[in-house]
Amino acid sequence: MKRRTLIKSMALSLSSLYLSKSYAGQLLNAPYAAGPFKPTWDSLSQYKTPEWFRDAKFGMWAHWGPQCQPEFGDWYAREMYMEGGHQYKYHLEKYGHPSKFGFKDVINEWKADQWDPEELVGLYKKAGAKYFMAMANHHDNFDMFNSTHQKWNSTRIGPKKDIIGGWAKAAKNNDLRFGVSVHAAHAWSWMETAQRADKHGPMAGIPYDGNVTKSDGTGKWWDGEDPQELYAQRHPLSKNSEDNGMIHSQWGWANGASMPSKAYCEKFYKRTIELLDKYGADVVYFDDTILPLYPISDVGLRIAAHMYNQSIKKHGKLEAVLFGKILNEQQRKCMVWDIERGQTNGIEKEPFQTDTCIGSWHYDRPVYDNNGYKNAKTVIHMLLDVVSKNGNLMLNIPVRGNGTIDEKERAVVEGITDWMQQNSECIYSSRPWTSFGEGPAIASAKPLSAQGFNEGSTTFGGKDFRFTTKGKDLYAAMLGWPSDRIALIQSLTSNKVNKIQKVSLLGYSGSIEFEQTGAGLKIKLPEQAPGSIAYVFKIHGAIV
Repeated sequence: MKRRTLIKSMALSLSSLYLSKSYAGQLLNAPYAAGPFKPTWDSLSQYKTPEWFRDAKFGMWAHWGPQCQPEFGDWYAREMYMEGGHQYKYHLEKYGHPSKFGFKDVINEWKADQWDPEELVGLYKKAGAKYFMAMANHHDNFDMFNSTHQKWNSTRIGPKKDIIGGWAKAAKNNDLRFGVSVHAAHAWSWMETAQRADKHGPMAGIPYDGNVTKSDGTGKWWDGEDPQELYAQRHPLSKNSEDNGMIHSQWGWANGASMPSKAYCEKFYKRTIELLDKYGADVVYFDDTILPLYPISDVGLRIAAHMYNQSIKKHGKLEAVLFGKILNEQQRKCMVWDIERGQTNGIEKEPFQTDTCIGSWHYDRPVYDNNGYKNAKTVIHMLLDVVSKNGNLMLNIPVRGNGTIDEKERAVVEGITDWMQQNSECIYSSRPWTSFGEGPAIASAKPLSAQGFNEGSTTFGGKDFRFTTKGKDLYAAMLGWPSDRIALIQSLTSNKVNKIQKVSLLGYSGSIEFEQTGAGLKIKLPEQAPGSIAYVFKIHGAIV
């Protein structure tokens, strides 16, 4: 082992030990922490989004775990067991048949030997992130922290490192709010594919490793470990489980999904409470409809009440942010609404978050090979659109199995950095104006579905603007550079807003000529554009 790697490993181990000691003695048999919040919707509706989150606007995420080790995209732990699929075929070629080399064995190969959380989090802070989130577990049920309730975790198997401990320490050292994403509630049904066997070919009828038990490990690398603690597959299959698409309609625990046992639900609760308390997370993201295991269990409600009460105890006021998806009006008062890969079509009354990624959620080598990443321009345009509508943007940069990001990803982050260093005053601590924007892209925007997934449906140009405010200043971000070097903001006509007193262009030191008429605010642009992504006008006088 190289000296630098050894020192890094020792430091992470010490960090893990410190976190474990700080947690020792806390009881997990209490239903939730005492305080004003109870595990009911009426009680949770007291929630108010903390100002730090509303001011932050931009966060970055490491959606990283053992499924990144194959470097072959999302949902690998599920789809490697789907006969004939592209990940199944890749798995056969790279590792062998899933009856002999299953996902547990992929975990064993994951070493994260080049992971440097301090360098990555420092890079993201420089790019303008005000909070950082790390994946604590995925639907594969593997915990990336020193869990006392899940033996299949990164301190015991695979990297033998406290991944969340390392990320938490790096976030603290960079003065960023720290968050965790929790996805493991669905392992019960998501991993059902591991119970299958090939239907065709020479291995037909030979079961995959989803039903192996502790006794099957004699003489193998996992001798003494029980794979069922990972796979959780000693249960009947969901309705039409052989239909690979059924998981989507059963995500809300309806339409025939196999019902998790009470023991499974309570174990999930204990794992999550330990995670939040041990690592001091102010943010938690649940990849679930509404809350994890809702409505078949109250564990999600209990986690929310516990987190809010603990936050008040820790900070003297509520500083916690809990994200939920597909929320009704009442539920949006109880937590922060999260939209996956999507944008609303107007200003939202309550603050929300859009989460997206420059590629696949898990590292995907074909995306790299095919130059498929979102560029910095796409990210910044999305950020401006989301912030103009009262939202925050959480951006994932996929991490390779070894713990690094590739040079193309780094170039995207550096492009974001350059723009934010010049223009971020229109982002941080801003609030929406009376209108989020104007321009032809609004008409072409795809409506938001219940889940999200409407990003990339619009193309922005020099006639598209997004507005934010800060105090008495109005910011108008122009999403292209007009060839005639004339910008016209129709929302700022002389009969709609107050008389404009001054216009400046961020990143440009010269004076800006403008004229406010009945057609709008007409701005003469300089010969040279200050950048190449989006151009921000700071307008004085429109707001009294």
